[in-house]
Amino acid sequence: MRTSRFCRSLSLASSLALVAVPAAARPVVVELFTSQGCSSCPPAEALLGELARRGDVLPLGFHVTYWNALGWRDPFSFEGATARQASYAARLGGGSYTPEMVVDGRRQAVGSDRGAVEAAIGSARGDEAVPIRLERKGGGVAITVGAGQGRGRVLLVGFDPQHRTPVGRGEDSGRTLVESNVVRSLRVVGSYDGAPLTLDAPAGGGEAAAVIVQGADGRILGAARL
Repeated sequence: MRTSRFCRSLSLASSLALVAVPAAARPVVVELFTSQGCSSCPPAEALLGELARRGDVLPLGFHVTYWNALGWRDPFSFEGATARQASYAARLGGGSYTPEMVVDGRRQAVGSDRGAVEAAIGSARGDEAVPIRLERKGGGVAITVGAGQGRGRVLLVGFDPQHRTPVGRGEDSGRTLVESNVVRSLRVVGSYDGAPLTLDAPAGGGEAAAVIVQGADGRILGAARL
């Protein structure tokens, strides 16, 4: 009986170790372009909230500005989000719309289409990744990027894990919106050419932080979060 219990315990430990491996791999980056002025966005926000509880995904909510003139100004909107979506539209086609999810910089889907989003995540999982480590350092962050393939920009993203916002006007008037991983800042902190790289940067806006290395073609080369 002791041998039997030991075998079962060893088997369980092995299974748990296998399950834990994907979570240790670099996360698939999922970017939701959204607005509190858009009545189609809350279901996509709910899906992003579910993804935020997973370890294999880095979901980020980018609030765009082009809905702000239609009755409600989204307090989390910023021009950098609008410009980022426009750059994806130029590469991927389809124009800028909400809610839109862009997965790993190369695949797009309607943000509330769970099946399409999950399929895009599945297609991106396992892509070769540049190793990244991100640590707190004083009032900023220390970024270490390992050797890898490709060239691109090192982006530091500041985000808040969650916000609740009562909306007073516009298409979502009267609703209290719960939104996850709301991006508050986005900036380029370095360039990557495939060689190991170490950077120190101010933390910027947001309660949490993530680093993305992104190629000129939009492909995500690597990602990590604190």
